Amino acid sequence: MSAQSVNTLFIDGVWRSASDNSTREIRSPHDGSLVAVVSEATEQDASDAVTAARASFDSGEFSSWSWTERSALVARIADLLERDAEKFAALESNDTGKRLVEARYDIADVISVFRYYAGLALSEHDREVHIGDARIISRITSEPVGVCALIGPWNYPLLQASWKVAPALTAGCTFILKPSELTPSTAVALLEIIDEAGTPKGVANLVLGAGAVVGAPLTSDKRVDMVSFTGGLATGKAIMAACAQTIKKIALELGGKNPNIIFADADLDAAIDNAVTAVFLHSGQVCSAGTRLLVERSIHDQVVEQIVARAKMIRMGGPSDLSAETGPLISQGHLGKVAQYVERALNEGATLLTGGKRSTLEPLRKGWYFEPTVLDHCISSMSCVQDESFGPILTVEVFDTEAEAIALGNDTIYGLAGAVWTSDPEKAKRVAKALRHGTIWVNDFGPYKAQAEWGGFKASGIGRELGPSGLHEYLEIKHIWTNTSPARSGWFADATQGQQGEKR
Repeated sequence: MSAQSVNTLFIDGVWRSASDNSTREIRSPHDGSLVAVVSEATEQDASDAVTAARASFDSGEFSSWSWTERSALVARIADLLERDAEKFAALESNDTGKRLVEARYDIADVISVFRYYAGLALSEHDREVHIGDARIISRITSEPVGVCALIGPWNYPLLQASWKVAPALTAGCTFILKPSELTPSTAVALLEIIDEAGTPKGVANLVLGAGAVVGAPLTSDKRVDMVSFTGGLATGKAIMAACAQTIKKIALELGGKNPNIIFADADLDAAIDNAVTAVFLHSGQVCSAGTRLLVERSIHDQVVEQIVARAKMIRMGGPSDLSAETGPLISQGHLGKVAQYVERALNEGATLLTGGKRSTLEPLRKGWYFEPTVLDHCISSMSCVQDESFGPILTVEVFDTEAEAIALGNDTIYGLAGAVWTSDPEKAKRVAKALRHGTIWVNDFGPYKAQAEWGGFKASGIGRELGPSGLHEYLEIKHIWTNTSPARSGWFADATQGQQGEKR
């Protein structure tokens, strides 16, 4: 590869290679073919990126831009993303192995996120507090939090990056983006267009590499003011501990174990169809995947029979396979973890109805394909019900009453998302309110919009992305009190005033 091909770190407005010239090969999960070679950053590179972001923020250049100016910048980035949408979709598809059609949907969502925050920037962000005293002007203002470390996952690389980058730029922050080392290509392309859009030097920085080498220094660096991380629970705990040492602001999205509850009075055709999509889309590599099916006992056999039949018919294939419905897992290592997950479930007493192993079909043998899997006769104490598989695995539990459905739905350390299927609107309201999850879908599964907050309860994380709250994560609130008629407080007796009076 040419020297230019490994200049994929963007630090202080300059594309450069790693300080030790290390590189990483990015290979397709579909067949192991080489799709990219990128720089593999060092701890020094991460420190350099923080230095650039800190200097840029402290200069005040970008943070002093008006909301209108930053809105225009974010809108230009959206325009450039739209111009290059097909390029971004191809890069995303190659890195993740997901179907090109899925990647196109993802890029469309990315564009909508940038456009939303460009519009939100134009709303009012400060407010006056009326205290009943004409002499006092009391204002609440919003200011950028400062230097942000933005650490993303591999399943939706650009989409998750957009949830962080768009509000960070809108707020006036500077940042260091670190995507997953497995899927860096769209992050590189994103920084190219952020630079093209006219972002000042040092505002946007990119480092590539493993979390232990590059991510950890970002979270512990005292010059970083805020960390936003999307990924696994164990890493999230480590980041939270690291950030505590310097009292950084944090936003964490750490996955979920999401209940999909089907009552007997639901539209079963729609519920079953959505249940299949909820768990098997992107081979289950979705934080909000509906991996826990909770079904009323009277309809268990009917629902499970149809889901198993549908699962057996799912066609797996690579990015360019137009007939494929889902793709591979991200890596050989992840495939091994998913296989072990099924093995533990069977040892605990779950019944395997379909799938449960790596695909042996000839076209798929070179990739990391795992068959859509359904595990029946599960109970909430099983590890397969409690642990996140991040694979195409559905566990089935039964309930008899509304109260039991709620109790089972909340019987998890996570609290990201869930769904309720019923034709009874009042029941839907009761269950949706009782479930301790950040998003509840009623008679639907999976949709989200840039305008609505996303995030979880309990171990699913801290803070929110998207919506107005997603912007607030990147802002600090300041109260400015102005007395237009300054006067002495008169609280303490002033002996000097008395002495001066006696002398007079």
